[in-house]
Amino acid sequence: MSQFKDLDPILHSQLRLAVMSLLISVKDAEFSWLREKTNATAGNLSVQINKLKEAGYIDVSKKFRDNYPLTTCTVTKKGAHAFDEYVKNLKQYLK
Repeated sequence: MSQFKDLDPILHSQLRLAVMSLLISVKDAEFSWLREKTNATAGNLSVQINKLKEAGYIDVSKKFRDNYPLTTCTVTKKGAHAFDEYVKNLKQYLK
């Protein structure tokens, strides 16, 4: 049996991994902040956030602030666990 565990395909995308890494380090984050930090286009970031949401890794809340839409993302317990496992499994490849 291989000592290498499969890497989570949801997290094994550069942009999704970047979003998760950022969200792990903060309680929650606004879409605009994530976009600024990842340097992603709004469309691509939106697609990747939806994939993370569908996987149950993040919660997304949408509301309005001063008549402007405000999207906020938060890591779920499932997402934090998946991220920890991904990092642990990736370290196996680096040994």
